[in-house]
Amino acid sequence: MDVSSTLVLASLVLLLLLVFGMRKGKQGLRLPPGPTGLPLLGNLPQLNKHAPFKSFLEWSKQYGPVITVYLGLQRVVVLIGYETVKEALVDQAEDFSGRAPVPFLYKATRGYGNTRRHMTYKNVHYAFALAFHYHCLLISNGERWHQLRRFTLTTLRDFGMGRKKMEIWIQEESKYLVDLLRENKSASFDPSFFLSRAVSNVICALVFGQRFSYKDAQLLRLLQTISGILKFLSSPSGQLYNIFPRLMNYLPGRHQTIFREVDEIRNFCTEKITQHQETLNPDDPRDYIDCFLMRLNEEKNLPSTEFHNDNLISTVLNLFLAGTETTSSTMRYTMMLLIKYPHIQEKMQKEIDDVIGQTRSPTMEDRKSLPFTNAVIHEAQRFLDLVPMGLPHYATKDISFKGFIIPKDTVILPLLHSVLKGEDHWDNPWTFNPDHFLDNNGNFKPNPAFIPFASGKRACVGESLARMELFLFLVTLLQHFTFSSPEGPDSVDISPENSGFGNVPRRYEMIVTPR
Repeated sequence: MDVSSTLVLASLVLLLLLVFGMRKGKQGLRLPPGPTGLPLLGNLPQLNKHAPFKSFLEWSKQYGPVITVYLGLQRVVVLIGYETVKEALVDQAEDFSGRAPVPFLYKATRGYGNTRRHMTYKNVHYAFALAFHYHCLLISNGERWHQLRRFTLTTLRDFGMGRKKMEIWIQEESKYLVDLLRENKSASFDPSFFLSRAVSNVICALVFGQRFSYKDAQLLRLLQTISGILKFLSSPSGQLYNIFPRLMNYLPGRHQTIFREVDEIRNFCTEKITQHQETLNPDDPRDYIDCFLMRLNEEKNLPSTEFHNDNLISTVLNLFLAGTETTSSTMRYTMMLLIKYPHIQEKMQKEIDDVIGQTRSPTMEDRKSLPFTNAVIHEAQRFLDLVPMGLPHYATKDISFKGFIIPKDTVILPLLHSVLKGEDHWDNPWTFNPDHFLDNNGNFKPNPAFIPFASGKRACVGESLARMELFLFLVTLLQHFTFSSPEGPDSVDISPENSGFGNVPRRYEMIVTPR
């Protein structure tokens, strides 16, 4: 046999071994079933590139609610359906609390605020990098995650997140937003950056202790940069970076520009931290940065502390990024739905007028007296299905689940789409219908399958803030304005721009008419 034939035969044997190894799993453990993939590429060629979650749903019909797929060389287990997702994230919360490492975020945060500095990329060949679509502390694990998450939750609550103090901040910001929209009452405009400036100012009050003028050019530039980062993450280039990070670091492309833009935001956060260091009064902390600096000073001589400047910069960066886009996108989509369905907008306005009127600022206490309004906001979140595949979890050890073994270093995707659009828990899952959250008497009716913020130990730390913002901002806007499309409601396309990894509301023009 000549050398070339020997090489061909050896290659075939290696490929067969690889395929066999992929199906057999680690040390012969019983993996969840799934479609057969190609060597090296796995199941990537079989995926619906525009909506991968649709491929997972189709495969689940054949293989069940827990399936194994391969994205390149990375093993991924997908969890489908409310019962399966709940069993994993709630009933076995500790087992599934690991967060998958994301190469883009690792580079953007320079390894801080996330996993340990010595993390390698050998197990991160997967294409799901939606980490900026939820609030901070997304991809850290172990002691770092426990310390920073506990500190962040406690500190933000101390400064009013989910409490009366935060209500007052949002009420004040709502007035600024109303004044801004009044200036555009006669012309159609894209509401995107109007809403993101208002939402960003709320997180800025918590983190930086200040709000910014809507005419602040730096703030608008940063918000445009954040929007661009999110588009990149969901683009083919963003997916490619997370599959081949080492290679992409040496190649030109959009990712290089994006990292420079991330540095702009980092520099902005660093500048704010420096200002805080120069004016810090330990007896009167003003915001999250002050509290972190105080803890940093207390533990500066502890070698194992996670409270140091690098983690502060990255955590503030995460809070600023994540505290803006998801809520403003949801608000923008809700307003689009109200333009599409003016009869729903009118019914909300009548309910608000009857309970609150058009002059008093709404409070969270009003929510229980506004069941229809509350139902519409919930249904808008469900129908948008912002992050259909959820954020990637990670097996930090071998996990026994539903008679299978999920080996260590497996990426785990809880398919939130299958929960928010599951036919077992929603009468008309593919229709926008506020009745999903109302009983026969018109009272608000919660649904356990409503988990847009995920669930368990990795649920969004900003959930209470997001809920408060959505309710107070939207009710205030409906008190003062009626929203319409310059081309009529039939022209409004409420189908999101599905990039494959996130359902982003389409850009649109609207007219605000003072009431």
